[in-house]
Amino acid sequence: MDQLSNGNGRFSIMRKVRNAATALVVALSVVFTGAPAQAARDRTLDLFFTHTGEKLKITYKRNGRFIPSALTELNRFLRDWRRNESTKIDPELFDLLWQIQQSVGRGKTIHVVSAYRSPATNNMLRSRSRGVAKFSQHMAGKATDFYIPGVSTAEIRKAAFKLQIGGVGYYPTSRTPFVHLDTGTVRSWPRMTRSQLMAVFPDGKTVPRQPRPAGERQRQEHHRLAARSRQR
Repeated sequence: MDQLSNGNGRFSIMRKVRNAATALVVALSVVFTGAPAQAARDRTLDLFFTHTGEKLKITYKRNGRFIPSALTELNRFLRDWRRNESTKIDPELFDLLWQIQQSVGRGKTIHVVSAYRSPATNNMLRSRSRGVAKFSQHMAGKATDFYIPGVSTAEIRKAAFKLQIGGVGYYPTSRTPFVHLDTGTVRSWPRMTRSQLMAVFPDGKTVPRQPRPAGERQRQEHHRLAARSRQR
């Protein structure tokens, strides 16, 4: 319920204006691109899980709505491969991957290195390395590590950071370079330089202040992750 509109017609008018503007943009997209607006509401992911060797090309969203059976299949596909356990993956993560695939990996397959991580697996990895976060987003079904063959991890990081949604980790020196993406709070590691930020936001007006992970302990965990990324 929109409480701001109660008793105040100004907000109702503003909403109508926004809706009209949105309708105009959709109409123009059909006229100038020749592609139905409906096509943009159907989303398909092309995935390969490096540890299981499994492939999956699936339409998980149709007419702007998630397909329950597809989400179930994706949950299974992105399981903890060590223990063969799955969980409910945050659907927003699929949308983030789709946006990355559309922006820099169109026509290419996303290679998943890690997705869901069970508490038992996470504890096992933490016993071997301090670079594994105690409360990893992987355990919550909100994170994945991946790369796209033929696309540099720097380009993937740039596309992910530009979305300003969730966390973006960059591991270019790992045995298999990859990017971490999650639906948690907006943050990135390691921090981008000013020149790197300007490459993402060239007009110089939309360069955001890069938020640090909350708390000194969490900051230290992210530094350790950057230094010891093999377990990710």
